[in-house]
Parts: sequence; structure tokens; C-alpha cells
Amino acid sequence: MNQATSSRVSREQQGHILLLGLDRVAKRNAFDLELLNELSLAYGEFDRNEEARVAIVFGHGDHFTAGLDLANVGPTMAQGWQPPLGGCDPWGVFAGPRVSKPVIVAAQGYCLTIGIELMLAADINLCASNTRFAQMEVQRGIFPFGGATLRFHQIAGWGNAMRWLLTGDEFDAHEALRLGLVQEVMASEDLLPRAVALANRIAQQAPLGVQATLMSARQARIEGEIAAAAGLPVLVEKLLNSEDAKEGVRAMVEKRPGVFKGC
Repeated sequence: MNQATSSRVSREQQGHILLLGLDRVAKRNAFDLELLNELSLAYGEFDRNEEARVAIVFGHGDHFTAGLDLANVGPTMAQGWQPPLGGCDPWGVFAGPRVSKPVIVAAQGYCLTIGIELMLAADINLCASNTRFAQMEVQRGIFPFGGATLRFHQIAGWGNAMRWLLTGDEFDAHEALRLGLVQEVMASEDLLPRAVALANRIAQQAPLGVQATLMSARQARIEGEIAAAAGLPVLVEKLLNSEDAKEGVRAMVEKRPGVFKGC
């Protein structure tokens, strides 16, 4: 187990899993400019880390995040924040690349504004039963600009999304589950262990297959089904010629789990 900690984002690698912890506990993990930059850099590190196959994003302390620290980041956002060199865009709406590997978010306590949008950009979301959500930008004279207007209605349906986006009202973990924002709700003490177990389950699969699945699904979501269908033959050819595909066939014939290396 390797662990390193910066002033805003902790990193801990457990085998093929990289845990990224929001660590501004005194401010309920509200995103100031430093936290925005550091999370972006941590995503970039994850994307380049050949051993890390799945990332888990969680919050240290009692809360996932209280949202944007507008007093700190407002002027930068008004001018157009961009991830620093070497970073990836955790929200997939600002400049810069997105990670090519799966991200799981595990939220508890407050999960406000940009925290919800971080979940909307992730691949799987879990939350504790005490989690409280709110996309409250309209109550502050602004609007959600980190991806909620693009993605919330895709997962929840138009009316369900507008119910919360246009009022800024708070909703609970069970409503988040109904909306499709989270896939599982559990007790706080079970949250991180469950996220690690799920991440390990994904990490046991063929990395190239997992990444190709993400790539194709994201293309369909962004560019449409026709564009994604046109891209399938290239992905199929690449994967069928991979060592992992050969190992998958051997494992099937030998009736054992595959041992995949990502090549």
C-alpha cells in the first residue's frame, strides 16, 4: 500500500485501486482553487499510472463537499478555469482531457453543487444514507456550470432534473437513488469498504476491455449512437488482437478467472 498526501488531495494506492481523498476538512471540503487544481492533477496521475485501473473519490471528514468556495474561485471561473498542465478535467466540461479509466465516487454528509456534478461525470456513484444533496446555484444568483445542465436530465429525466435544478432544494440519499444519481445507498461505515470492493471487482476484469467499454459508451452519450457504432470496428479489431483477449479465451476454456495485464 503506497500513500502520499498533499495539502488538498490524499492519494493511496491499494493494488490496482487508487483512492483520492478530498482533504479540506475545516471547510467541509469546499472547492477552492487549490483543491480544483489538485484534484485535476490527481486525475491526471491516475490516468498515467499503469498499475492503477480504477479510482475512488471520497471526502475526508464528515462531508464529501460543501461545493464551490465562490469567494475564492469566482474570479477565476468568470475568466474560464482550466486544469493545470498534466491534469485531467474531473468534470468533463472545462478544457483538458478526461480520464480514460473508471472513476467511482463515494459521498457522505454534504454533497453540494460541484460535488453532484463530479458524480455526474463519474462512472459509478455510491453514497451514505446521511448524504444531503443540493444543486443550489440558482439560490446564489448563478447557475450550474460544471455539467449538471448537460447530464442531470440524461440520468433522471427532464422533469426530475428541473425539479431540483430550478429550485436549488435539498434532497436526500433515497431520492438520489430514485433519480439514478447514485447506484447504491448504505451506512456510512460501509461506504468506503463497499467502494473498494466494487473497484476491485472492476479491476479484476480486462483493462483494455473496461476502457473500450467506457470509450464507446461515452462516445454514444456525447456524439450519438450512429457515431459510436461507426467506431466499434476499430475497437473490436484492437481488442481481439490483444493478449488479454487471448487470455480471456484460455480462461474460459480452462474454467478459471482470467489474469489480465492490459496489453
